[in-house]
Amino acid sequence: MHTDKNYLFESERPGKALAVMALPTIISQMIVLIYNLADTWYIGRTNDPNMVGASSLAVTLYLAVVALSNVFGVGGGTLMARLEGEKKIDDARKVASYSVAVAALSTLIFSLLILIFINPILYFLGADADTVVYARQYVLMTSVIGGVPTVLSMCMPQLLRNAGYAKQAGFGVGMGSLLNVVLDPLFMFVILPRGKEVLGAGIATMLSNVCSMVYFIVLFVKLKDKTVLSIPTRIEKIGPRNTKEVYSVGIPAAFAIFLFDVVTIALNKLTVSYGNIPLAAMGIVLKVERIPMYIGLGICLGMVPLIAYNYGSGDRERMKEISSVAKKSVIISSCICTVLMYIFAGQIVGIFIKDAQTIEYGIVFLKARSLAMPFMVIGNYIVHYMNAVGKGKVSFKLAVIRHLVLILPIMLIMNMFFGLNGLVWSQLVSDVINTGVALMIYRRVETSIMQDVTSGR
Repeated sequence: MHTDKNYLFESERPGKALAVMALPTIISQMIVLIYNLADTWYIGRTNDPNMVGASSLAVTLYLAVVALSNVFGVGGGTLMARLEGEKKIDDARKVASYSVAVAALSTLIFSLLILIFINPILYFLGADADTVVYARQYVLMTSVIGGVPTVLSMCMPQLLRNAGYAKQAGFGVGMGSLLNVVLDPLFMFVILPRGKEVLGAGIATMLSNVCSMVYFIVLFVKLKDKTVLSIPTRIEKIGPRNTKEVYSVGIPAAFAIFLFDVVTIALNKLTVSYGNIPLAAMGIVLKVERIPMYIGLGICLGMVPLIAYNYGSGDRERMKEISSVAKKSVIISSCICTVLMYIFAGQIVGIFIKDAQTIEYGIVFLKARSLAMPFMVIGNYIVHYMNAVGKGKVSFKLAVIRHLVLILPIMLIMNMFFGLNGLVWSQLVSDVINTGVALMIYRRVETSIMQDVTSGR
């Protein structure tokens, strides 16, 4: 069973193995990025800062729904790979089934809560009388009606990738995003009347996630006899130890997104205090900066199954080789992106909106935040490494240090003393400090793992 995958995970040269797993993921992440940028670009064609700002606020809540996919996609997926490395195939099968079933159920409950409290939530996120209507339209489509399809279309490909099917996972993610790019202008400018552009973008996102989910369901059915993946008919009993393993990694992974969401909320609320135009500029920059983040994420997601499998099998030397190649790759790619974004900041922001004042703010914001990119991706790499080896507590600690100990306090202090410029440059200050702390923790954990060559998990 899994002969080709076993060779890839156990014997293939580390660089080639990482390329096989990471390249399809990077491509799919770039397609996701194209969708995210296109979404902003299409809404920006209205030249209405209120619509652009509202979509930025609504995406914050969308990320909270996405965080649920990490609980089961990361927690369940990495455990599944480690169990396969230990040759516990039946346990791996049950974990995969459990992850899909509980992901769907928990998202349904969460979406209902959003529906009930939608207005108070949006005002808390920073909406006002000018943006709340648009934000509500987007949230209803993407996080309420589209909640379950969103989570499953993100959880299931993570399980696929950890089973060794990176190409199929990447295709499904990319297909959904490309479909979204096609549907966006159709619903925003053709089907719906003027003034409903944000609603149209939300409908397009919801429908594309539904199509992506259907693709993964069909694929799981086809791969049932070849992998540990299947469509659950019930919630499997996976035992206390494996349940703890799923949540000890999955919850910190989701918590990291939640804290990222909290930071984004705080950033939006502080930015909007300077006006809706700076908020619109920040919304554009936050999406543009995902270019290096998504490239780094693709490399890390490709690395995780390889690290997790070899951690389970006990091959520490192969783990070290793969992690070294991945680390070098994320650093080089992020540095290249930083240089390009800094040099061409004006041209990049100008692609998304023609309002001169918004562009002026966007140039300053993008230059400042682009310099933080190499440090951000190094921190992201370390978190993914910890998830792969089942060190959920360490991931949790890293998330708390970065977001609660460093970013939020530094953001508030620099905004207080230096205003909008301080707010923008706070990201670089925070991530430089965080990188130093994270690297010290990473080296200690890696040394411990390499020394304990006889340990199982």
